[in-house]
Amino acid sequence: MFTNATKYSKLIKDEALKLGFMFCGISKATYLEEEAPRLEAWLSQGKHGKMAYMENHFDKRLDPRKLVEGAKSVISLGLNYYTDAQPIDTMAPKISKYAYGKDYHDVIKEKLKELFKIMSDNIGDIGGRAFVDSAPVLDRAWAKRSGLGWIGKNSNLINKHSGSFFFLAELIVDLELEYDMPLAKDHCGTCTRCIDACPTEAIVAPQVVDGSRCISYLTIELKEELPIEFKDKMDNWMFGCDICQDVCPWNRFSTLHNEAAFTPHPSLLDMNRTEWEEITEDIFQQLFKGSPVKRTKFTGLKRNIDFLRTLENVPSFTEGD
Repeated sequence: MFTNATKYSKLIKDEALKLGFMFCGISKATYLEEEAPRLEAWLSQGKHGKMAYMENHFDKRLDPRKLVEGAKSVISLGLNYYTDAQPIDTMAPKISKYAYGKDYHDVIKEKLKELFKIMSDNIGDIGGRAFVDSAPVLDRAWAKRSGLGWIGKNSNLINKHSGSFFFLAELIVDLELEYDMPLAKDHCGTCTRCIDACPTEAIVAPQVVDGSRCISYLTIELKEELPIEFKDKMDNWMFGCDICQDVCPWNRFSTLHNEAAFTPHPSLLDMNRTEWEEITEDIFQQLFKGSPVKRTKFTGLKRNIDFLRTLENVPSFTEGD
């Protein structure tokens, strides 16, 4: 039987694709019973490092009805950011692919606003909110519930046809829709490439990342001095890290994004190692205007670059020194 829920769900998915989203799935807004003990254990073991904000709004992270009054559906969307662009100087400090262009928060929020307007224009009065990685929403859990993929051993959502180089976002609405089914199983099998490749051993168990050891956390979230124990383990990353995705076999299916806003600043990939080491705040502002890298600020990026630069100058001590 063709119901309004079916019609509305098709409209939403069709329009999401037109707006440039890679995929869209829908799940019922309810309590995330499976995720509750996992989140509690992760927090109690201190795997969130200095990210104290992760301890806030525990109930809201697990129940979207506490975020949006009358919530009935969670619409999960993915936006591709994969690029094969590389710095010309192979010795230059590295930036995660997702941060090459404009801040994804701004890019995706505009798309969600447009999608919500289309929904309102075609369906009527709808209550809801848009979320882009900046509120207590467990993006990957909802995407998994919506059938968009499975949680890999590196804790990223992996899609069988597209890999994992995509952003996740949600519209939580007070509208009954047709709900998708999660995949029956994951497809990582016995593969442990992401676990084996992580230089800081941050993936402590399948689907469990010790955030306090993750290079992305160290280069972005951590505001104090970088711990000396990671001195020779940063693999030349100055902002973020792509290692566990780069080695994932499923990312052989990644396709180049077509989002103009994610095109890097013309000079970004031309910078050589010396230029990064001598970067000034003026150059930083020019390169990263409207970029996610602004989050770490000039002082944070300089701290990271200096930490990498001193690798070759770290004295080695042997017995008897």
